[in-house]
Amino acid sequence: METDALRDIGQRLNAYRLGRNLSPEAMAKQLCMSRAALYRAERGGILKIVTLIRISRLLETSLPNLLGVGVEYVDTAVAFFERMRQIESNSDQIIGFFGPLSYLLTSENYDDMLALALNDTRNADETTKSAISKLLEILRERREEYQRRRPLLVNLIAVPELKRFLSNGLIGRDDLTDDERANRRLLARTEGKHILGLIRKPPIGVQIGIVTGLVPATNFQIFRQSHRSFVAISPFRLGEQPNVRVGVGTFTTSIEGVRLHEDIAQSMWEKAAKGDDAASLLLDLMENNRRQ
Repeated sequence: METDALRDIGQRLNAYRLGRNLSPEAMAKQLCMSRAALYRAERGGILKIVTLIRISRLLETSLPNLLGVGVEYVDTAVAFFERMRQIESNSDQIIGFFGPLSYLLTSENYDDMLALALNDTRNADETTKSAISKLLEILRERREEYQRRRPLLVNLIAVPELKRFLSNGLIGRDDLTDDERANRRLLARTEGKHILGLIRKPPIGVQIGIVTGLVPATNFQIFRQSHRSFVAISPFRLGEQPNVRVGVGTFTTSIEGVRLHEDIAQSMWEKAAKGDDAASLLLDLMENNRRQ
């Protein structure tokens, strides 16, 4: 357990550094420490408390947050999804409500679609471009790690999210040309067929449910590990109007926080369309979208 705690501190340090767009060299220099010492810290090497305080100040976070005491707050998408990648890599089961589909199950074509949407913003500075590039890299690493390990995955999909995705595709701004919008919708329909294939013939260990009733306003994911569980609550979106710029995500291992989200997920799963019912529902949504 102590080894886990030290590893977690190192992983948070790494994720927060990436979120601040700091290279290991730049951060080590500002801390007056060697790059080798920083690498050891990010791998869970023991640090003096005074060094941890200096690190937390440089990363603009609190010491309790860096130590993972209580709720962990993350204010950049790069850091948030890197923390998800780290936690997923040690999880046995993942329960995700992250629309329109868990990124772990998306096709490789989704990356191109997401890159288009994230780069819709005009006059993006170099820092923003670098952050988007790093985020896409982290997301690809997440999918590759999932495909290697194949933990159990339950994916809950909301009907309204699917409708918006099929109608608009992924768009980052409202002033796209008609041709651009048509292309985004075409890409979305292609991904819709990919989702349909997953529902009809789910990979081993994958369960997908389409939720028609009320759903939470925020995305969340539950990570079950051998001796603990995490909940991640995200303001960041990878769906129909992606948001990777503004918000504060949270992670917690609180027993109550995990239980409450597991209760919500269980309730949604019980009411969700599954198997042939889910396939029929998605086909209807795609057909209605085609007629529009």
